[in-house]
Amino acid sequence: MNKYKALRNSMIAAVLTMPAFANAGGLYLYEIGTADLGFAGAGTAARAEDASTLYANPAGMTRLSGNRLSVAGQLLYGDAEFKQDGTGLLKGSNPGNSLGWMPGGSAFYSHSISDRLKLGIGFYGNYGLVEKFGSQWAGRNLIDQTTLMAATLQPTLAYRINDQWSLGAGLTANYGLFKLQRVEIAGTGRKFDAQDHDWQYGARLGVMFEPSKATRFGVVWTSEIEYDFGVDLTIRGILPGVTHTFPTKIKTYAPQQLMASAYHQLNERWALTGNLGWQDWSKFSQSSAEAFGNTATSTLKVRDTWHVALGAQYQYNAKTRVSAGVAYDNSMYEHQNQASFALPVGATWRLGTGVQYVLSPQSDLGLALEYARSDSSSSSSNALSGAYDHPDMVFMAVNYSHRF
Repeated sequence: MNKYKALRNSMIAAVLTMPAFANAGGLYLYEIGTADLGFAGAGTAARAEDASTLYANPAGMTRLSGNRLSVAGQLLYGDAEFKQDGTGLLKGSNPGNSLGWMPGGSAFYSHSISDRLKLGIGFYGNYGLVEKFGSQWAGRNLIDQTTLMAATLQPTLAYRINDQWSLGAGLTANYGLFKLQRVEIAGTGRKFDAQDHDWQYGARLGVMFEPSKATRFGVVWTSEIEYDFGVDLTIRGILPGVTHTFPTKIKTYAPQQLMASAYHQLNERWALTGNLGWQDWSKFSQSSAEAFGNTATSTLKVRDTWHVALGAQYQYNAKTRVSAGVAYDNSMYEHQNQASFALPVGATWRLGTGVQYVLSPQSDLGLALEYARSDSSSSSSNALSGAYDHPDMVFMAVNYSHRF
């Protein structure tokens, strides 16, 4: 029974940090396939050049004339390999790359009620990821495949107060999905699935200040979202013919965040962009799992994260604009050697470049590429002890905008 208790406790500890890699300081992804990817996100809350500003800064809709549609598709490839050091309770092979390929996308529509009043709606997913460890590695009884993701539908309103100031607000309806797949201990290869979903609501508020035609500043705040999942975790094979199932309630957070951005047009060809952002990841330490009438809180030592980015845009000719940017996020972990094997995050550098091409007076096509590289992290848990060596990700995106 000691083995059962140890594995049960290890499973609960793993669930508390499920399940995602992140290329920022925590679990949020800045990348949703839009033109912002070509700037590494720099200037996101101030550029307001297409309908995706519903997400970047709702107040930016006041800069869009007429009606606008923006759609984007994205492919992500991640490389994150956990390598054991041989000191953990569970012995065996390493899982290999737990990320691989993953599609994504977004869609936004902005409608002009008048020159001052705009309505819009957006759909996107920017929280969480999927990890596939496999059914042959040492920790397969804890994790085979995990998912923690959220998709957001955001109706939005924006109003221009005067020539300089605009306000915007969006209601976010967030659909969260949690899934954990494991292999039974008995060694038959049988897999156990535990999954649940949860709807939660929040807000996205923005303000834009335009002191001149060449310069604008934007600030956007996103509210905290708390997801509550209920699953049945099963352990079979420790004692012959005995299956242990325990209901588990899981509480996790998508923390509040604040982003301030600037855009300045130097001349007819060059423009500069920048960001300064904050995410309340210290709240993630309050994630919890309840089982057997007891509640366990995450023991991870985490902190808030900060983001900074710089970018530039160059008007190559009348139809073509080129962009580039660099961004940095510090790690949510206080110490990289006290991380979770299920959450390989770290301080991250990101480099992006993109091109926007005018197809017609009504439409634009954009392509963007971004590379993100994170610091290494290590876990010294009793169950699985090992490290990730500089996980990285590549984002490839195409976006299309149409003016009606």
